Amino acid sequence: MTILDTAREWISRDPDPETRDELQALVDMNDVVALEARFAGTLQFGTAGLRGLLGAGPNRMNRLTVSRATAGLCAWLEESVPDASARGICIGRDARPNSDVFERDVIEVAAAAGIPVWVFSDVVPTPVLAFAVLKLNAAGGVMITASHNPPGYNGYKVYWDNGAQIIPPNDLAIAERIEAAGRAGTVPRMHFEEAVDAGLVRNIDSVRADYVAAIAAEVGANPDRAPLRIAYTALHGVAESTFRDVFARAGFDDVQSVAEQALPDGAFPTVAFPNPEEPGAMDRVLALAERTDATLALANDPDGDRIAAAARAVDGFEVLSGNDIGLLLADDLLSRTPAGARPLVLSTVVSSPMLGLVAASHGARWERTLTGHKWIQNRAIELAAEGYTYVFGYEEALGYAASTEVRDKDGISAALKLADMAARLAVSGETLLDARNALWRKHGVWVDRQVSVRFEGEHAQKEMNAAVDRLREHPPVSIAGHRVLRMLDLERQLAWTPDGISPATELAPSNVVIFELEGGHQAMLRPSGTEPKLKFYFYVVAPLDGTNDLDAAEDAARTILDEMAADLTAASGC
Repeated sequence: MTILDTAREWISRDPDPETRDELQALVDMNDVVALEARFAGTLQFGTAGLRGLLGAGPNRMNRLTVSRATAGLCAWLEESVPDASARGICIGRDARPNSDVFERDVIEVAAAAGIPVWVFSDVVPTPVLAFAVLKLNAAGGVMITASHNPPGYNGYKVYWDNGAQIIPPNDLAIAERIEAAGRAGTVPRMHFEEAVDAGLVRNIDSVRADYVAAIAAEVGANPDRAPLRIAYTALHGVAESTFRDVFARAGFDDVQSVAEQALPDGAFPTVAFPNPEEPGAMDRVLALAERTDATLALANDPDGDRIAAAARAVDGFEVLSGNDIGLLLADDLLSRTPAGARPLVLSTVVSSPMLGLVAASHGARWERTLTGHKWIQNRAIELAAEGYTYVFGYEEALGYAASTEVRDKDGISAALKLADMAARLAVSGETLLDARNALWRKHGVWVDRQVSVRFEGEHAQKEMNAAVDRLREHPPVSIAGHRVLRMLDLERQLAWTPDGISPATELAPSNVVIFELEGGHQAMLRPSGTEPKLKFYFYVVAPLDGTNDLDAAEDAARTILDEMAADLTAASGC
């Protein structure tokens, strides 16, 4: 068929008048370029589901894409999860455009497949949905969210019956059933009211209260901590009320919110990019922290599964890096692990290698996984079966799993544990920055930087892959004057050293390249799984040898960091 015929065929099956009209207008104008952008491919399961721009066509997030995905998911659940038709699936949504519409589509398609749906009556943070899957012993879960992506995006995140995000082979099997659903034509659906009358829709608003109680109980109203004033922002997301309820129940009553960012708003009117990692995203909460004389500033991303933090320093606030937060939480939680346990911490390959030193100092096992908490949590479940006690997992992109109540990153429970740590430190007049410095004195001064290079246009993915290929095919012998001891190519499962190439199967295949340098430094790069960005990660360690202080060691490390970032990005052609 021609692209025009393909578009007309899509229009005939699309349940949404808006996207039908969008396509019909392009057909009428014979706008082949715009049509090809929508039909050039199909959104594929990436970070445990779908994510993409809103719009018509299989390469966009829309009602037909969501309906087909749900049909495929339900087909695979019925085949592979015992009693799926009795256990049902949980669904939650954020406040982005069409999230409520997509949620209704999931309900109607699942009901038509005979699978009950447990649903909240309003928006919820992603961790609450993940909690619900475990709490209700559901066969799976769906969260309608695009997390921290720009306003024009939405997504469909899938959880398995173990409470974690899906990984192979389930994602591949679901994709096959989605394709089959597309070939079958119109996706069967049961009208919402009919599904309610049939008992296939159940309200689970009470589960949010269960989440609040469970997370708050992990900290409790600790008498051994100082009062703490916290400045907070939900960044126009859905975490504000749940965050406040958790903190109040745990005894943190002095939380000051950025008022203009407190209500859910999928247009994100006060931030250019609703990701607390991005420059400027925390400006308002930092200003609020200064005005209110707060000790700690915290920011969730729009769906509440990530947390950023800044601690008061001598001359204002210092924003902690994603690795700073992860290492502080890991050290604190490991120090409080019950005697006799076999503690386990995990991190992703692009997170700080310093976690290995922290883990060793507590006698804990440390493992690295591929990027994403789907890998962290599924590996944690495997190791728990071997007798290990899961303590903590993190990825440097502000994603922390500090509670066994949620098998995913959780920006609310992590924020609570970080605040609890800050309040305990405050008793002796110390801050999170003092705790970080103590870790540096013990393990060396570790500094890090992420550099993201954005690619535009329909060939963005190919161009990103080509940049990675240039380095894997012609690996540098040194980076910023530091000799490369080993290059790990996870996609090709090879390890390159100056002496030759050998097989390497430390992790599953993924388009990641890691350079291990003399001095303990590391550099890594990979294409993002959710955005058209090529991401570089740099880690430098400066040992403390008695002749240098913390400031001098940090300055020396950051100088090396600058040189490494400039050298490797240039070598990639970016």
